[in-house]
Amino acid sequence: MKDLIKKLTQTYSPSGRENEIRKIILEEVKDFIDGYEIDKLGNLIVWKKGRGGEKLLLDAHMDEIGVVATYIDDRGFIRIEPVGGISPYNLLGSTIFFPNVKGIVGIEGETQEELVKNVRELNFDKIFVDIGVKDREKTEELVPPGTFGVYYAPFIDLGERVVSKAMDDRIGCAIIIEVLKRTKPYHNLYATFSVQEEVGLVGASTVAFNIRPDVAIAVDVTSYSDTPKGNKRMSLVLGKGPAIKIKDSASISDRRVVDKLRNLAEKKNIPYQIEILLRGGTNAAVLQTTGEGIVSGTLSIPTRYVHSPHEMVDLNDVENAVKLLVSLAEEEGKLL
Repeated sequence: MKDLIKKLTQTYSPSGRENEIRKIILEEVKDFIDGYEIDKLGNLIVWKKGRGGEKLLLDAHMDEIGVVATYIDDRGFIRIEPVGGISPYNLLGSTIFFPNVKGIVGIEGETQEELVKNVRELNFDKIFVDIGVKDREKTEELVPPGTFGVYYAPFIDLGERVVSKAMDDRIGCAIIIEVLKRTKPYHNLYATFSVQEEVGLVGASTVAFNIRPDVAIAVDVTSYSDTPKGNKRMSLVLGKGPAIKIKDSASISDRRVVDKLRNLAEKKNIPYQIEILLRGGTNAAVLQTTGEGIVSGTLSIPTRYVHSPHEMVDLNDVENAVKLLVSLAEEEGKLL
C-alpha cells in the first residue's frame, strides 16, 4: 500500500479545492465498483452491490489542511490565513506549496528581543511567506490573493512506518480504496470521499442524505500517547491496531457499532485499541444526525504529529483496519 499512500498524500488538494485528489481516487476504484456520482458539493460517492438488503457506508474526507494568501506587500511577501486547524508553530520554517510556486514561511522581528517575543507569542499576524521575488506585481502573477497552499513535505518510508503531509485523512481514503478492491460485500457497500472536513465537516453533512445507510463508519486519524511524555490521559500506540472510537469532543459512537467492531476484531484475531479522544472530532458527528439519524461510529488510525508537515502512521494499523472493514462488509446476516 505504500505506493498508494504516497500517491494520495503527495497530491495537492486543500479544503475546497479537492478536484485533483478526487480524480486520483476515482481512477483507483473505478474498476472495483458498480457505480459512482459526484454531488453538488464535490463529494465522491461510490457503491458496490451486495446480496443483502442493508447498506453500509464508509466515509473518509479527502481534503487536507492548508493556507490561503490574503495580502501581498510591496516587496512581494505574502500574508496568509489558515484553512483548517493549522498552527503557526508548525508553519514556521516550513515550505508551502502553491499551485505555481513554493515559498518559505518566515517571521517578523526588527530586533532580537522582538523576534524572541514573536516566537513566544506566535500568530498569523507575525508570519509571512517568501517566494523569492522582489515586488508585489510578480508575486501577484504567481500567487494572487485567494490562492490556496498546502505543506510541501516529502513522503518518508521508514519501513513499517511512513511519514507524509496529509495522512489526515488520505490514510482513511487509502483504507477505503483497499476495502473496495478486496471485498466481495454481502451488504450493499457505499463509500464516500468527502470534502471540506477540515473547515467544519461540510461535505459529510450532506453526503449520506440520499444513501440513508443502516450503518455509517467514519475512517480517520486520531491522536497518540507513545512519545516521550505523551498524553497521560490516553493510551493509543502506533502499531497496536486501529482504534475503535468510544467518543470524542463532537460525537459518541453508537454502542452497537462499537460492540460489532470489537466482537468482529476478536473473532478474526485482528488487533485493535479503544479510543477516547480528548479533543477533536470526525465526520461521524454529522453522519449520525443526517435525515432521521444514522447509526454511526469511527475507526481511527493512531497518527503522530497530526496537522504537521510530517504525520506518521504504522502500516500494520492500516492493514488491520482494512481487514476489519472487509470482514464487516462480507459478514452475512444483519449488520447489527
